[in-house]
Amino acid sequence: MNANDPRAAEAAYGAGPQAAVQQEPASANPSDLEQRHAELSDAYLRAKAETENTRRRAEEELGKARKFAVESFAESLLPVKDSLEAAIAMPGATPEQILEGVHAILRQLTSALERNKVIEVNPPAGAPFDPHQHQAISVVPAAQEPNTIVAVLQKGYLIADRVLRPALVTVSAAGPAAA
Repeated sequence: MNANDPRAAEAAYGAGPQAAVQQEPASANPSDLEQRHAELSDAYLRAKAETENTRRRAEEELGKARKFAVESFAESLLPVKDSLEAAIAMPGATPEQILEGVHAILRQLTSALERNKVIEVNPPAGAPFDPHQHQAISVVPAAQEPNTIVAVLQKGYLIADRVLRPALVTVSAAGPAAA
């Protein structure tokens, strides 16, 4: 068999274009084609409707998720509000009782924040300055490494590893420390 011989190629791959025409189904009459067209059109419309319904349901669920996203957080803060209202309702409390109540309410609030993934950022003195979690309010000469935290003026907070509020810090200046 010669690779350049067209008859050999025809024998290997069928009888050429005429063979493809001859292999078409004999039942290709117009009524069968119209019925097949109607079936495919119906299937297309059903698939399109299903896609549209899925998109609409997804949008509704996303809207509900946005609307009620704070529900859990608000629910965890309600005991804190109840405790504050109870403290206000005790006009004859001693300063020691008030201080004890404030500490209890602070523990409740801290617990509610932690349950909702709100993490405190309170770097110790001498920790390296991190511009992603800290905001430098001032730079002061200090007897420690440059670009390290001297003092925290206000704690910062993260929510699920995202900065909610950076910690406000004072940072040590580069160069010799003033004595």
